[in-house]
Amino acid sequence: EGHTAHYVRLTRLLRELSIAKGDGQYAKLLANLAKVDVLILDDWGLMKLNAENRRDLLEVLEDRHGRRSTIATSQLPMDQWHDVIGDATLADAILDRLVHNAYKINLRGESMRKTQSKLTDTATSE
Repeated sequence: EGHTAHYVRLTRLLRELSIAKGDGQYAKLLANLAKVDVLILDDWGLMKLNAENRRDLLEVLEDRHGRRSTIATSQLPMDQWHDVIGDATLADAILDRLVHNAYKINLRGESMRKTQSKLTDTATSE
C-alpha cells in the first residue's frame, strides 16, 4: 500500500538507542524512526524503564506524535504502564503522546504463538 513500517521489541529499541549515542548515530536513528509511517513497539512493559530509557522513549514518541502512527503491544494492563515507566512526570509525558487519541484494543484468549504451535506440532500420538 506504499506505507513504511518498522517492527521492534521495545527492549531492543531502547538498547539500539543507547548504542547509537555511543557511536554517534543517535540523531540519525531518531530521524529514521520519525519517518516510518507505522512504528510497532512490541512487548511494552517487560521491564521497568531507567532514566535514559524514559528520555529516549519520549524523544521517539515526541517526534512521531501527531505525524505518524505508533502501535504498542503489551500483555501488561494499561493501568500498570505508568508504574513500569517510572518517574511520574516523564510517564505522564510519554503516555500523553502514546495513549491519548489512541485506539485501544483488548484481546482475550490464547496467545497466537501458542495457537500456532499446535498447528506446527509434529509429535505423533501412539
